[in-house]
Amino acid sequence: MAQGLEFVEYVTGQVDDSQNLAHRMMFGGCTLYLDGKVVALICEDQLFVKPTRAGREFIGNVVEAPAYPGAKNSFLIEEQIEDGDWLTKLLTVTAAELPAPRPRKKKKK
Repeated sequence: MAQGLEFVEYVTGQVDDSQNLAHRMMFGGCTLYLDGKVVALICEDQLFVKPTRAGREFIGNVVEAPAYPGAKNSFLIEEQIEDGDWLTKLLTVTAAELPAPRPRKKKKK
C-alpha cells in the first residue's frame, strides 16, 4: 500500500484551501479527513473516496475498486483529480453525508 508523498501533496493541493482538509500517513497508506471525517484513502498513488449516495450522484459514472486487498469497494478517482473544483465538491458532498466522528475516550492514568 505504499504511495509517494508527492502524490499525496498533489491531491491535497488540488482541494480548495478554505476546506478543513487534513491527512495522516498510516499503515503504508494515507487517510484524508475533511472536518474530522474520513473521506478518502490514498493507496499506491491512487485516490479512493468513501462511497456515499451523494458522491455517487455527483460522479455519475462511478468506477469502484478496493483500496487494498480485503477492503470494501470505494470510488476510484482518476482523471478528475486534476480538476480541483470538482474534487473539492466531491469531498465536500461526501463529508456532508458521513456521520460525525465518535468522540475519543480519554485514557485513564
